[in-house]
Amino acid sequence: MTDAPDQPPVRCVRVLLAEDQSMVREALAALLGLEDDIDVVVQVARGDEVLDAAKATPVDVALLDIEMPGMTGLEAAAVLRRELPALKVVILTTFGRPGYLRRAMESGADAFLVKDAPAARLADALRRVLRGERVIDPTLAAAALADGANPLTDRERAVLTASADGSTNAELAARLHLSNGTVRNYLSTAIQKTGARNRAEAVRIARDKGWL
Repeated sequence: MTDAPDQPPVRCVRVLLAEDQSMVREALAALLGLEDDIDVVVQVARGDEVLDAAKATPVDVALLDIEMPGMTGLEAAAVLRRELPALKVVILTTFGRPGYLRRAMESGADAFLVKDAPAARLADALRRVLRGERVIDPTLAAAALADGANPLTDRERAVLTASADGSTNAELAARLHLSNGTVRNYLSTAIQKTGARNRAEAVRIARDKGWL
């Protein structure tokens, strides 16, 4: 009786996990650790720590939350795409907003999933992006198509975001190195595009849609 041929070793997906809430981060790491072929090898709590961590520890996939201090997951994804283009990026978020999906794809993300998705779906997404596939939550994909593209330009988005703290036009102009008139024009256009009555409402609408 001959011995069965040796099976090739299972390819282990090495994951960098970036999530600012420690309980959520630890729970995700524990769930993914139950998979035989997935290994969370490094964890960070800030978006601005992602690139250094990815350079210091060889990983296949970066699993990024959107809302993090220092740098958002979307911003970190764009940095990784520029600095480490071979690294796969998966965005995981509580906020199922179509605008976030569009921005994630623009930043070079390979997958976009919401946190209430089953753990098995997340594990499958990690394997699939490593095979070169793009994975998008189907409900969000349909909503993004129905919602249309983000109407705000980069400048309008930057000025509207900066205005969220209630700064005056003069304060925004000084901070963003723009003239008062330019700031006023950007805010006026952003208010019109969002269908809002004022800048505060424009900020709320844009955030709800994931445009900021």
